[in-house]
Amino acid sequence: MARWKINMIVLWFGNFLVMGGMTMIVPFLPLYIQEMGIHDQHQVAMWAGFIFAANFVTSFVFQPIWGGMADRYGRKVMLLRSGFGMAFVMALMGFALTPWHLLLLRMLNGTISGFVPAAVALLSANTPRERMGLAMGTLQSGGVAGTILGPLFGGLLAEWIGFRPIFYITGGLLFIASLLTMFLVKETFDKGKAQARSNQSLFQTLKELSKTKELPALYSVTFVIQFSILSSMPLIPLFVQELHHSAEMLAFYAGLVGSVTGFSNMIASPLLGRMGDRWGPNKVLAIALVGAGIFFIPQAMVTNIWQLFAARFMLGVFMGGLLPSVQTLIRQYTPNGMESRSFAFNSSALSLGNMLGPIIGGALSGWIGIRGIFLIATLLLFLNALWVRQTLFHRAAAKPASDRSP
Repeated sequence: MARWKINMIVLWFGNFLVMGGMTMIVPFLPLYIQEMGIHDQHQVAMWAGFIFAANFVTSFVFQPIWGGMADRYGRKVMLLRSGFGMAFVMALMGFALTPWHLLLLRMLNGTISGFVPAAVALLSANTPRERMGLAMGTLQSGGVAGTILGPLFGGLLAEWIGFRPIFYITGGLLFIASLLTMFLVKETFDKGKAQARSNQSLFQTLKELSKTKELPALYSVTFVIQFSILSSMPLIPLFVQELHHSAEMLAFYAGLVGSVTGFSNMIASPLLGRMGDRWGPNKVLAIALVGAGIFFIPQAMVTNIWQLFAARFMLGVFMGGLLPSVQTLIRQYTPNGMESRSFAFNSSALSLGNMLGPIIGGALSGWIGIRGIFLIATLLLFLNALWVRQTLFHRAAAKPASDRSP
């Protein structure tokens, strides 16, 4: 088997275990805070919001720093740094006694995180260009599968063994992912040549990457994608409650609606990646943005759960072509030797969208409701498609920047 395929398979399992382990805590986070002695519902909600966002705040700041180190010392060492570090921090969360402990540990976790962007950078730098779409789509499907199954298993385990042991299990999963990477992933990396390059500051790196105008455009595309999709995410359970009109099996239906997008995303990502290899990732990205925008519209008009279920399923299909296409294009336009830094800036844009989307969406929902949030997401995705056409299509036939050295 070709080396890039072995790397793809191992990193698929790594992404699955990392994202599965990271999302196992989502279903019971507010309950864990209550166990620490916080019982006022408003305080619980505030602590849960701060603790959830803390990871993205520090990740936004530190991802470019780790990306620069990966380009100088190798992507595999950054995978191991992040994987083993997160395994240790996650296990410590099981010993937290107050919400402050949990908040600080989440901030630390965001500081040392970076397994997924490092995996993207390593795979992109060691995969033939003509198979890049397939590799990026397949890699994303592993993370999505973990994101789907993590909350499901976390909720079940919380019922069986309590909250704290789940953090130890999560740490164990991250440790296993790191061991798989250590022994099975190989990269082609000239450390001497990489370290001979100038040690640029973050500002210098961003200035260098900005010379290729497509890269800042792609970072903004990533931000708008995440902002649009996550702006309604925390409100979905409340919307399901509004449509269901009953407390019976409410949690089941809310989980079902939340999972169906991930399932269709997981199935569609490799298929759309192949289409990107054949037609061009810029075309697949534009089609996926328009398709995702279209399927936010029926969500604003549904009258029952099954209509919402169908619309969310189709949304997930088109979501499968979004981030893999962006990642493929970033690799095409990034100068050789700067892949990790380029993907790290994209990861920062993603973290910013993850952080601001739910906050602003939740604030706006008080005036326009979740149905209005869906329509705003449609508008943003359509505008994003126009931005892609304006900034990426004019150089579709041009020589990619990755053919040049920085």
